[in-house]
Order: sequence, then C-alpha cells, then structure tokens
Amino acid sequence: MGLQATLDVGEPKIECGHQPVDEATAGASWYPVWWPLVLPAVDLADRFDSRFLGFVMSKQHHLDHTPFLVPPGKKVKLKDYDPEYTSGFKNKDEAKDALLDDVSDLAEAQNVLWAAKEFAVVIVLQALDAAGKDGTIKHVMSGVNPQGVHVHSFKAPSDEERLHHFLWRPTRALPARGEIAIFNRSYYEEVLVVRVHPAFLDSQWIPEQLSKDHKRLWKTRYEEINDFEALSQRNNMIVLKFFLNVSKKEQRKRFLERLDNPEKNWKFSHADVRERAHWDEYQDAYEDMLSATSTEIAPWYVIPADKKWFTRACVADIITRRIEKLGLKYPTVPESEQAALAEARAKLEAEDD
Repeated sequence: MGLQATLDVGEPKIECGHQPVDEATAGASWYPVWWPLVLPAVDLADRFDSRFLGFVMSKQHHLDHTPFLVPPGKKVKLKDYDPEYTSGFKNKDEAKDALLDDVSDLAEAQNVLWAAKEFAVVIVLQALDAAGKDGTIKHVMSGVNPQGVHVHSFKAPSDEERLHHFLWRPTRALPARGEIAIFNRSYYEEVLVVRVHPAFLDSQWIPEQLSKDHKRLWKTRYEEINDFEALSQRNNMIVLKFFLNVSKKEQRKRFLERLDNPEKNWKFSHADVRERAHWDEYQDAYEDMLSATSTEIAPWYVIPADKKWFTRACVADIITRRIEKLGLKYPTVPESEQAALAEARAKLEAEDD
C-alpha cells in the first residue's frame, strides 16, 4: 500500500490545541495549511483510541507544527524565523514535561513501527555548528530501542564515495522497513558546504556539462534530491527533515562556553571559527536549499534552536506525531495459526512448576 493511500484522510485542518498557547501563534493564519499529512480535526478520544493507532498516546499537549513548516514553493528568508521562538512554552520545565511525554510515546510508536514492518523513517538533521544536533539526538531518542535506530554522520566523502553520484552514500544508509535512520548532517551537505567552498568540488565526479556551471549544478542537485525522496516515499519511507535554526549571537555564546569549560574543550574545533566567518554565505545556501527542496511529501521544518529545551521538545513532538499519523497497528496472528497458539499454551500450562 502506498503512503498517499494510507494517509488520504480528507481535507486538512489546522489544530491550535497546544497548552500553553501563544495567542499570536494561534491566530497566525499567514502560515498556509497545505500539508497533506495533517489529520482532520477530530475528538481527542477518537484520535488516541488504541483501535485506531494500535497504542494510546499519553501526552496532553498538542504542539502546532505549522509555524515550523516550509510550504512548497515558498521563498524562504531565515530572518522570518525567530530562533528564540518557544511556541507558548514559558520555561524549561514546561518543555521538559512535554519532552518526557513525547519520549515515552515515541518509544511505543517505535515498537509498533518495528513490529508492523510497513514503513521506515529517515530523520535528517541539518544545522550550523553548535546548533544542538547531537543533544537533540541524545534527548529525543533516549527512550527508543537501539536495535531499530541507526545514526549516520555524513562527514567529508571518502575517495570511493567521490567516484559515485553524491546520493550513492545516503542510499546505502537507508533503513529497512520497521527501522529509523538518523542522518546527523546528510546528503544536503552537497548543496551547502560545497556551495560555500566550491573548491571541494574539484575532487568530486561531476558531469562535464555541470562542472563549470555551478548555478546549474545546484539546481540539478535540488531536483535529484527531490526525486530521491519521492522514490523513498513510494517505498513507504517517511523522510522528516529538520533545520535547527540557531542565531549568530547564540552560536558565539556556545563557542565561548566550550572554550571556558575544560570539560567542553574537546567539543571545540578551530574549523568552527573559520566556518563562522562564512555565516552570511551559509544563510544564503540554506535559504535556497530550503526553498527548493521542501515538498509535500518531504517538507522541511525550521526549528528554533536558541533554546535547547524547546528544540528537543519540538523535534520529539513532530517525530512522534508523524509516526502516529501512519495509523500502524501491531500484527495479528492469522486464524490459521490460532490453533497452534492454543496448543502451545496448553503445553506450557501443563508443565510442572
């Protein structure tokens, strides 16, 4: 069964039921509701009924995701996204409570995902340095079964990888159905860091017609990424893409913390300061990338990252609810095998203690 058939739930409707809710956010109608994976507004008792989902969601909060979504075709300007936005959460404690709920629900959702073996999930995390990718993975995934989760860090490509198309590397890391793969940085580096540092392209295999026309090269890579994600979707693979949007001021603060705290010195790299000098270039690259590759089947979420506690709560909520919306259930044993189960029970119960 294809993903679209599974999730064809009628006319999408926005929900602003998160408590606490920022009144300005609740009335922010300037975010278009185009996303086809938003369920119609329904009674919460029906939505979280175990007959519908296969498990009961425990959380009482409902975070409106639309402020973070990048609608297809929208020209992104990162200045329009506030890195300090907290969606009505007043403090760290409120967000922590929400995170704990979502971590628990995500653990149960992963169990159903693993058992059903119908879908796979790819989580893409992109960000500038010190935005909190590692911490987000650590906290959000703290309750899941590590057997079904794999983390891949896409660093500089190897000599072998440079001789292949740039999407060869992520293809080899895609998860099997029932599994979750986390890309800590990803194939998107090939339209980000190499754009800021085009000299990196000299060692890559690039078709001759694109090697001298970088504007055309980026456009082609955007299209190829969209095709890659569309193919993944047709194979029941959900691609969740998060850009952790940290401010320049907050990045500086975190770099200084790494320098001032001996226990964090190991986190600091001189390359971080060098890359910071290209801040404006990276902002331009991210804006073009987000604009070109946020699609209906694989939209981008721009996550405020100046408050780590909100970043983690927000990412956890989105992942959990996206898996929830798949409507997965635990597999049932066919009637033809019920007799064998009854026979096994009888034998076990007949054993002497």
